[in-house]
Amino acid sequence: MTLSEVVQAKVAEWQPAAGRQDLTVPDEGSGWAVRLTADRNDAVGCLVWEAGLRRTAADEGGATLRSWAAAAERATGLLDPLAVVEVDEARGEALLRSKQPTERGGQLYYYEVLLKGTAEAVLRRYQGSHEAGKRREQVAFPLTHEALGRVAGDLAAARG
Repeated sequence: MTLSEVVQAKVAEWQPAAGRQDLTVPDEGSGWAVRLTADRNDAVGCLVWEAGLRRTAADEGGATLRSWAAAAERATGLLDPLAVVEVDEARGEALLRSKQPTERGGQLYYYEVLLKGTAEAVLRRYQGSHEAGKRREQVAFPLTHEALGRVAGDLAAARG
């Protein structure tokens, strides 16, 4: 089974208690572990607060932070395509955001993926405003189990 399939299967059988819960899905075959924090989960999808991906196997590839960020732009499963905003080699971090944020009711909604080194990625969604001085807020976002698996699989494959 691929990482995407493993994530889909584990999330589909997950029955969290009420409130925000965590699930970790290790996959020895791919050398990655997916960590999911969700507000709820049902037969089709979940309301995700944060999704993380961490490399658990030895790093055998020659990927760099910059090459991972460039490849991660092609991740699928989210409503908005991603684009690299910044690669900070000194801090060992790269930031990707929705290429075109979704606008609803005067609010902007966008995904953000933070790559840490070449072995960790964190996906979140934010709500912001066009108004100067207004702070953005992290928000939960719905994803089907299939989309969640696809995002995790694509980010891991982008890293190699």
